[in-house]
Amino acid sequence: MDLYYGQYADFKTVSKKEAAKLLSADSMIGDCMTIDCEMTGDEHRAWLINPLGECVGYLDAAMSRQMSLEKAKGMQLCAVLSFLAFTDSPDDGYYWGEVALICYSPAYEDCFSAFVHNVADRMGRGQRTPVDLGPDAITRIIASDGTWFPEQTLPLPEKAKGTAIIKSRRTLNDKLISQGRAGNKGCYIVSWIFLLVLVAAIIFGLKSCFF
Repeated sequence: MDLYYGQYADFKTVSKKEAAKLLSADSMIGDCMTIDCEMTGDEHRAWLINPLGECVGYLDAAMSRQMSLEKAKGMQLCAVLSFLAFTDSPDDGYYWGEVALICYSPAYEDCFSAFVHNVADRMGRGQRTPVDLGPDAITRIIASDGTWFPEQTLPLPEKAKGTAIIKSRRTLNDKLISQGRAGNKGCYIVSWIFLLVLVAAIIFGLKSCFF
């Protein structure tokens, strides 16, 4: 019986317009996204859906097929946003990113959902937890009710020439907005005040430079 599958994988965005959903706080590092599998012609396509229900990207053909296979087994699928990057070629460049793909048996929902929460929390702090786990690690997760996780932190992959990491951890504003998502209206209001103050400061700085 398959209990778990984990792997880091790159994803692409459909366009720069779609990438805007990733650049904003609508998609934060550490967010758990759902995976929508479908067939596009003869090819598998796995779409990444952020917590607001917006499609923000897709996996390549091989990994999309893998997700379709995991779904066919009855596994729960999720993707934790690891980082967002921009590569300046070809043409005008494109946005892409990485997710930690985690699939698990619904029979151990409580254990693995707690594990996913820990991975997501660490990801938000810029710590990439190993998710490609062997049988011993999977047994530890189940035995600990999901509280156990590997203590190692994986480095970010080497950047190719012309590539910049746009974001790889949550900012203070992200954390405030996250509290707002969870129902803390005070933090949500503070986050908007923070944004307004930031915008005002930028405008004031521009006026000081040019006038």
